[in-house]
Amino acid sequence: MIYENVEIGKNSSIGEHVVIEKGVIIGENVTIGHHVVIKAETVIGDNVTIGNLTSLGKTPSTNKKMARKPVSTLEPLKIGHNVTIGDNVVLYRGVVVADDAFIGDLASIREKTSVGSTSIIGRSATIENNTVIGKRVTIQTGSYVTADMTIEDDVFIGPCVSSSNDKYMGEGNYCHQGPFIKKGAKIGNNVTLLPGIIIGEKAVVGAGAVVTKDVPPYTTSVGNPANTLKR
Repeated sequence: MIYENVEIGKNSSIGEHVVIEKGVIIGENVTIGHHVVIKAETVIGDNVTIGNLTSLGKTPSTNKKMARKPVSTLEPLKIGHNVTIGDNVVLYRGVVVADDAFIGDLASIREKTSVGSTSIIGRSATIENNTVIGKRVTIQTGSYVTADMTIEDDVFIGPCVSSSNDKYMGEGNYCHQGPFIKKGAKIGNNVTLLPGIIIGEKAVVGAGAVVTKDVPPYTTSVGNPANTLKR
């Protein structure tokens, strides 16, 4: 089903049972899989590939218990040129995906998040709201990027890394702040990053570490709790 005021560029192909809502703009040479839903006003650049059963431009929802309510007005989802989006992906309204990014199957990216050019969001990765992801970042399979987090350029995040932004776990007495990972840092498999910590430029955090305090730049940290091993 295609609503009114939809723009579709040359040589674009649309699969079966696709819903494209009003005001959507689709560039040239775009491939859209089967059973895709593209919500109102979404903008998709040229040469984009979208997998099956994917939802683009979803509006966030809430309930009575949720302390941090989603904002009521969000900019449309914007997807740059040459982006690849896998199957069963959910991208929310208010997300910006830059050129040449890759988003794997089953990934989810919440509102008010930006993904820099050439970055990779791996299979089943979850990116929460209010997050900035720089250029050439790799976030591997199954990682959880919390809300209010900043990841600078050229960062590598291994599989199943977990981060958090609420130091007192819902008590309401902490200003939510996720970790800040600076340029070129590398985070190993199954690392846990606590709220508000800073991983310094080109620092390395070894697999399985639990990071409870800042990691200086150009150092290697390992263990639980993580300690600096060497510069």
